[in-house]
Amino acid sequence: MSVTVGLKGRAETVVNDTNTAQAACSGALPVFGTPFMCALMEEAAWKSIAPHLEVGQSTVGTKLDITHDSATPVGMTVWAESEVTEVDGKRLVLKVTAYDEKGPIGQGIHERFIVTDERFLAKCTKKLEG
Repeated sequence: MSVTVGLKGRAETVVNDTNTAQAACSGALPVFGTPFMCALMEEAAWKSIAPHLEVGQSTVGTKLDITHDSATPVGMTVWAESEVTEVDGKRLVLKVTAYDEKGPIGQGIHERFIVTDERFLAKCTKKLEG
């Protein structure tokens, strides 16, 4: 399997008290929090890529350059869409856009890298050593 330009993904949730700016401590208002919009964009991206990887591989997010352009109130459905725009070896670039029921709420570029799970986790775990 392989990741190709044009591969698309989608992730969806409903804004509630647990994913507001207040809940993330990223703001004082009860609206969809930017950190949660970022997470939704990353979810759309990684879940669309995962089925196209070899067993024992994953992707990790390394860059997210986005704008959050419109607030969304509690109770409204939000979703993110991703599209692979560049494949450069293990480096993947995706266009990401978030929406609510009234239209676009955010957009940007997201970069991910394909990693070998075992090697990646071993390197990470070494941080715990002396």
